[in-house]
Amino acid sequence: MNVLADIRSVCGDWLRVRAPRLHARLPAFVQLTRLDKPIGTFLLLWPTLGGLWIASEGMPSLKLLAIFMLGTWLMRSAGCAINDFADADFDGNVLRTQARPLVTGKLTRKDALLTFASLSIGGFLLLLMTNLLTIEMSFAAVAVAALYPFMKRFTHLPQLVLGVAFSFGILMAFTAVRDTLPAQAWLLFVANCLWTVAYDTQYAMVDREYDLKIGVKSTAILFGEADRMIIAALQGMFLLALLLAAAQFKLGVWFYLGLIGAAALFVYQWQLTRGRTPEGCFKAFLNNHRVGAVVFAGIVLHYLFAAV
Repeated sequence: MNVLADIRSVCGDWLRVRAPRLHARLPAFVQLTRLDKPIGTFLLLWPTLGGLWIASEGMPSLKLLAIFMLGTWLMRSAGCAINDFADADFDGNVLRTQARPLVTGKLTRKDALLTFASLSIGGFLLLLMTNLLTIEMSFAAVAVAALYPFMKRFTHLPQLVLGVAFSFGILMAFTAVRDTLPAQAWLLFVANCLWTVAYDTQYAMVDREYDLKIGVKSTAILFGEADRMIIAALQGMFLLALLLAAAQFKLGVWFYLGLIGAAALFVYQWQLTRGRTPEGCFKAFLNNHRVGAVVFAGIVLHYLFAAV
C-alpha cells in the first residue's frame, strides 16, 4: 500500500508541475468516467468474462483476458462520458446528478465528447490485437453505446438499448476466441439483455419522480405500479435463458448452483424494493454486482472441476 501511495504521489507531483490545468481538473474527469463508482464496470465485466470463459471452454488466453478486462473499463468509462454529454441539460434537475462535473461547470460538453472519443479509440486499439470479425462487431457496439443516452428522449425503452450495449461483449468474446459466432452465444446475449433491463429499471425507479417532471422516459415510468412484477418476470426469464444456455454448452452442477445463488439474490432484491423507496431501489440495483459475480463463479468452477 505504501508503494502505491508513493507512485500516486510521484505521478501527482509530475502532473502538478508539467500539466497543472489537467491536474486541477483530474478529479472532475474521474467523476465524469465514474472511476470512483465501479458498479457499472462490474455489471459489464461479469457477463463479458463469462462469455470469454465459455467460448474458450475455461481456458482463456492471458492476452484476451487482458484485452477484455481493460476494454470493459475503457468502454464503460466512455459510455459514462457520452451519457453526461447527452444529459447535460437534464442532470441539474435531478437530485442524484446535480453534482456531476458538466452541471457544476468543472468540465464542458466538449470535454465529455473528447473523453468519449479518446476512450473509444483506446478500446478500438485493443481490439486490433484480435481478429477482423471482432473488430467489425466493435463498430456496432460503439454505435449502440453512443445511441443509448439519447433514447430516453424518444422511447420508454432506453433500458433495452442499454441491454444490447452491455451484451455485445459476450458476442465479441466468442468471435475473439473462435473467429465465428455460434448460434448458442445468442442465448447468453438475450439472457444478459433481460437482466440488464431488470436492474436498470431498478436504477430508473430511483429517479422516477424527477424523470416524470422533466419529461425523461424509462421502463420504470412505462411499467408503473407493475414495475416489481415485471422486474421479477425479467429476472425469471434471465434464469430460464441461462438454463437453456447451460444445456447447449453442457454446463454442470456448479453453474446451476450459481443460478440458485442468483435466484436467492433476486428474492432479496424483491424485498428491498417492496416500498419503492429510492434508497431501497438503489440498494437492489447495486446488489446485481453480486448476481453477476455468482453466475460467473459458477462458470469458472464448472470448468475448473471439469478439468480435474
